[in-house]
Amino acid sequence: MAVQINPSILSADFSRLAEEAKAVDGADWLHVDVMDNHFVPNLTLGVPVVESLARATGTPLDCHLMIEDPDRWAPQYVEAGAGSVTFHAEAAAAPVRLAREIRAKGARASMALKPATPIEPYEDLLPELDMLLVMTVEPGFGGQAFLDIMLPKIRRTRELISKHGLKLWLQVDGGVSASTIEQCAEAGADVFVAGSAVYDTDDPAAAVSMLRRQAAEVTASAPWACAH
Repeated sequence: MAVQINPSILSADFSRLAEEAKAVDGADWLHVDVMDNHFVPNLTLGVPVVESLARATGTPLDCHLMIEDPDRWAPQYVEAGAGSVTFHAEAAAAPVRLAREIRAKGARASMALKPATPIEPYEDLLPELDMLLVMTVEPGFGGQAFLDIMLPKIRRTRELISKHGLKLWLQVDGGVSASTIEQCAEAGADVFVAGSAVYDTDDPAAAVSMLRRQAAEVTASAPWACAH
């Protein structure tokens, strides 16, 4: 299983987004947090900035929509240049239809779960997705402490993915750092969003490489990965 590191520009300098994107050229994806000050108590950026970022970097964009009414807005982010679009289960009115529309437009479809939202009710939806995001903090702000009580949920999600024989990426977002990424990898995550752990360092590219090495070493011997 390939480990992927997605630096979050939420922790970058918003006055220098093009440069900050280039600073992590070795990353697998660039994670873009879209917040509307309704679904979460914060306001960040929208479609025009995503369009600009898509032109400024060759790293594919992983857009995480923490917004109300993603059924209406998510397809616009594909059109803006996102290679992966994540909507929240708690906000989507018709998640299967939305996932299919995202895929039909040419992007990977992903669904996110807030910490209190269980995975089990969504088991039947998993084949419609390319990625499932387990939030390891409450969405809305960067720099929060990792919630280790989410580790069992990551394990349960990985078990469901394996049960159905799916090639579904399992992403974690929130408090991912050198001190927590190995726990996440052991539990079953293979895509890691890291904000402060990348952009609050002197060398963001080196931080990405270090996090990838840590996760890859654990994944190589993790029971869930060895079973594949």
